[in-house]
Amino acid sequence: MRRSEVHAAESVACLNRALNQLKEIWEEIGIPEDQRLQRTDVVKKHIKGLLDMMIAEEDSLRKRLMSSIESCRKELDVLCTELQLSPFEDEGRTMLQLEKDIRSRLEVMMKQKSQRVKELKTLYKQDRELCDIMCSVPFCIDLDSVPSLEQLDSYHSYLNDLTKEKDRRHGEFVGIKRQIILCMEELDQLPDTSFERDVVCEDEEAFCLSSDNITALQLLLGQLEDRKTENELVCSSYRTKIQELWERLQVPQEERDGMSDHMGQSRKKNMDALQAECRRLEQLKIKNMRNVIEDIRAEVALFWERCYYSLEQRRAFTPYYGDDYTEEMLNLHQEELLSLKKHYEDHRELFEGVTRWQDSWTLFLQLEKKATDPSRFNNRGGNLLKEEKQRADLQKSLPKLEKSLKTQINLWEEEQYREFLVNGQRFLQYVQEQWELLRLEKEREKNERSGLKTEQCVLFSFPQLNATSSISSSTPNSTLRSAFGGTMCQSPVLRPPMSASKVSPRSSDHPCLPARLVPGPQTTHVCQQG
Repeated sequence: MRRSEVHAAESVACLNRALNQLKEIWEEIGIPEDQRLQRTDVVKKHIKGLLDMMIAEEDSLRKRLMSSIESCRKELDVLCTELQLSPFEDEGRTMLQLEKDIRSRLEVMMKQKSQRVKELKTLYKQDRELCDIMCSVPFCIDLDSVPSLEQLDSYHSYLNDLTKEKDRRHGEFVGIKRQIILCMEELDQLPDTSFERDVVCEDEEAFCLSSDNITALQLLLGQLEDRKTENELVCSSYRTKIQELWERLQVPQEERDGMSDHMGQSRKKNMDALQAECRRLEQLKIKNMRNVIEDIRAEVALFWERCYYSLEQRRAFTPYYGDDYTEEMLNLHQEELLSLKKHYEDHRELFEGVTRWQDSWTLFLQLEKKATDPSRFNNRGGNLLKEEKQRADLQKSLPKLEKSLKTQINLWEEEQYREFLVNGQRFLQYVQEQWELLRLEKEREKNERSGLKTEQCVLFSFPQLNATSSISSSTPNSTLRSAFGGTMCQSPVLRPPMSASKVSPRSSDHPCLPARLVPGPQTTHVCQQG
């Protein structure tokens, strides 16, 4: 039994005891029955009025609770819809507990709504600021409704990305602005358009970082850099021309030093100074036309050598051999020189390879010649081993170099649709001919050595000459050595021979054996070495 029910039973018992006590008092007093009825009716009315009042108060409380629950439920349903939350469930709760819970729930949800609306206003304010800076479209969201958590998260992510993009564009803007200012300074140029003034003169924070403005910035920088590059190319061409004219006209160093400030920079004032110097040198060149043409001819001849021009190719440029020193003649020589330089630069790798081959081939021929020289054995300085090693290295490196040149030449001929000529002849054919000539020369020397080896040791007998004979004044050793290229072995007695035409018949029958000498006053024995 509940405690409230126990209290109710005690109240009824208390009432009964009170009525019994009243009854006893009335009987003791001797109050008549009709007065007892009146007094009992008063007690009844008093108790009933008190109970009715209490019941009315409690019923009013119940109604207030029901009204509160109803109103809170309506507000709660609206908030659940706005906040996109699940409806409130009230199963298994008493009226008083339900009212308390639903009111607490309502307070929590109203606080959430307030926080979301406040956060939305803050995000919208940031969005407007970024949109003003970047000239972009605001985030698409209904400001009159309560945003969901997902919408707020999306808004946060959008603003974070937009902030990063703003920082990136601002950094790009600052970097491009710095480059634009440097380019304008080098070009001696002031901002002309309103856009250029906004970029250069206005505060960086006031510049609109729209994608169109960033693109326009990049375009402006590209135009300035193109003009700067164009000025640098013009100044470079002026400097090259000035250097050439200085050398050809033999301008003193003092005059050259006066242009040193303009030879390293390419600003507008530098370009004007270089242009003026070119005009001055051109006028000076006209006054010294003959010397200038002769200098260019020397340079043309140098590039003819570098490009391995044949005699026919050189004679094809007839102005080279003329005596008319005019402006037209100078222009023809300059055009020829430029053409030669371009031809050399276009095929520098080939020409340098040909030069390396020619130098290596010349050295190889020298070493080959030394290898067949008998006097090389007289060298005791160790050069013989070095020369043999060098010759062996060249025998290996020359074919590799020729193979590399062949690949380059074949590729060049495929691209140019013409033959690669050196001195008017195909280089590869020239190389083959050189190897063939070397082979023939070796065979010739080999045949000569073989022919000399088949000769016999020859005995020369010379008669005694008188003191007035012309042969007595000559040296037999030097005469025989130059004639036969052999080694002379003389008899112990040094006397002039009587004759060099008689040889013992037996000496020819036995090659390489000591010959029997014909009797005479003096003999000399010569053996030819192979």
